[in-house]
Amino acid sequence: MASIEDFRKLELKVGQIQEVSEHPNADKLYIITVDLGDKTKQLVAGIRGSYAKEELVGKQVVVVDNLDAAVLRGVESQGMLLAASDETGIVIVSPERKMKLGSIVK
Repeated sequence: MASIEDFRKLELKVGQIQEVSEHPNADKLYIITVDLGDKTKQLVAGIRGSYAKEELVGKQVVVVDNLDAAVLRGVESQGMLLAASDETGIVIVSPERKMKLGSIVK
């Protein structure tokens, strides 16, 4: 079981998707550029089957900002986009209203 201290180690921030492209080596992955206000990050996310690129550009999302970078099928991912999934598909976690980019999620 995780403690509240474990949760506090995560840096969750609001970002806005700027660009989306298909991953060249994976049918289920997108390469996504997210503006976090003070910086821009590249994420690789397995949401290609649930969203068209056009639906994502401009959308505000919640990003785990302090993860170590990982290389997914040859492309670096510098964080993680939060999403939920069930038998009907994947849904991105997004603020209910427009927020200042970089806002802390807690």
